[in-house]
Amino acid sequence: MSLPAVSRHLKVLTEAHLIELHTEGQWRRCELRGEGLRAAVDCIEHYRKFWEASFDRLDAFLKRPEADSKPTKGKSRARRKTR
Repeated sequence: MSLPAVSRHLKVLTEAHLIELHTEGQWRRCELRGEGLRAAVDCIEHYRKFWEASFDRLDAFLKRPEADSKPTKGKSRARRKTR
């Protein structure tokens, strides 16, 4: 990874308040900011719960016996074209 690419990544992380840059002479020290990461974790956790519940419902639906899906008697529900 090139130095300009690293600098761009650090700038994005700094603007997102995920890291804090400290300049010490010619060195730049990066420090993780817990509160920024906490917000990201909370957001990810919300969507994790949503998708986990959705997949659990899908799993339960797919495991239902085929007897639950009874075929319909009589004419099919599809419409025929009229001429």
